[in-house]
Amino acid sequence: MITSAALTAAVPVAAHFGAGFGFPWFAILIPIFWILLFVLVFGVFGRRWRRAAWASGRFGPNGHGGAASAESVLAERFARGDVDEVEYRARLEVLRASREPRP
Repeated sequence: MITSAALTAAVPVAAHFGAGFGFPWFAILIPIFWILLFVLVFGVFGRRWRRAAWASGRFGPNGHGGAASAESVLAERFARGDVDEVEYRARLEVLRASREPRP
């Protein structure tokens, strides 16, 4: 009894998705929808994240990240008079020597 009821319920569903309309287009359209949604979300918010990272000083125009911001902090301290010229040049040399070369 239960088997015949299950088969009776399954046949119209199979006919509806497979034989009734031909190829089920939703099988292609749903993944395309999600891919487009992810591209849109990361396209919009990715720009905001990159702008926020640029503004915070994590990424500089020379692409060295923290080293560029460390050099700018050192330059600001030298400009304020916290560091004398000898110490400034020594620290700047250490910062530039510890920077990883770009490929």
